[in-house]
Amino acid sequence: MTHTIFIDGEAGTTGLEIRERLETRPDLDLILLGDRRRDVEARREALNGADAVILCLPDDAAIEAVSMIENPAVRVIDASTAYRVDPDWTYGFAEMAPGQREAIAASTRVSNPGCYPTGLIGLVRPLVSAGIVPAGWPVTVNAVSGYSGGGKAMIAEFEGGGAEAYRAYGLTLKHKHVPEMTRHTGLERKVLFAPAVGSYRQGMLVEVPLHLSALPGSPSVEVVHGALVEAYAGQRFVEVASLEETEAMTGIDPEGLNGTNRMRLHVFGDRGGEQARLVALLDNLGKGASGAAVQNLNLMLGLDEAAGLT
Repeated sequence: MTHTIFIDGEAGTTGLEIRERLETRPDLDLILLGDRRRDVEARREALNGADAVILCLPDDAAIEAVSMIENPAVRVIDASTAYRVDPDWTYGFAEMAPGQREAIAASTRVSNPGCYPTGLIGLVRPLVSAGIVPAGWPVTVNAVSGYSGGGKAMIAEFEGGGAEAYRAYGLTLKHKHVPEMTRHTGLERKVLFAPAVGSYRQGMLVEVPLHLSALPGSPSVEVVHGALVEAYAGQRFVEVASLEETEAMTGIDPEGLNGTNRMRLHVFGDRGGEQARLVALLDNLGKGASGAAVQNLNLMLGLDEAAGLT
């Protein structure tokens, strides 16, 4: 059986990456509008005629596109931030919690996670669920991404040679990812998010520093690591580096998982010490965007979850 797929916004960074992952698959038939992609009626027809639609649009345009869908059988994956905290939409991070994969498969409306939130949620939610990090704990998130996450304008700026090597941003502490990060980690206090962009195209590190001695029960590095290992046991796309591996590392390359839908989690710290650094490595265009969208699409269509992904 062949499923028809329409990518609304296929010319953007995420849309192009998704198309690349889907266009060679024999089980999928892409609806391509070409020069008619700005034709409202052509889009309306495609939005209602596809088995599944992936929206790669700004928030307002994504909301408008959803309003144009009248066919109740159409399954929708939205890659914008418009619906990530909407209770009527399923959050598309399959490994986030028990039952999440099944919820995505049964849903007709799935909101694709943001890249930074994917890293944070991957690191922190299991610790909150296990009671290691209290829901009211003040959590700080430091992260750096390749410039592709900033869209066409930022890509042009960095590739044109007009940008610095490293740029901290989100300095007003009101980044649009904060509500999503807070809600889906299970935290009750807003996370303090400190994002940055580096002078490289793609790849991401998301870090959460923890004062273990200040947490209830003063959990050890081994306890924190064990909670993550237990949470992601048997998962194909989320892995936890062993403590032996992290102890031998002298650094992490943010481009280390580029081109994949994988995320690797690390727990750094002296086993007898009082502090830890939790670090997630992922491709902001892979598990942080297009890879996750394809994974969700596979689940929603009842296909092999890993089809088209590495």
